[in-house]
Amino acid sequence: MIILGLILLIIGLVAGISILWTIGIILVAIGALFWVLGALGHAIGGRRHYY
Repeated sequence: MIILGLILLIIGLVAGISILWTIGIILVAIGALFWVLGALGHAIGGRRHYY
């Protein structure tokens, strides 16, 4: 999710499409949150690890 968010951020920046920029920021933030929670051992959606 973080990688997809970064790709959308880059495409949005290069193409000047603000909706891709916004969606990219949201995906990076959610992906980072899932990554931190998974690293701390909290189950997310019934999974112990989030990949």
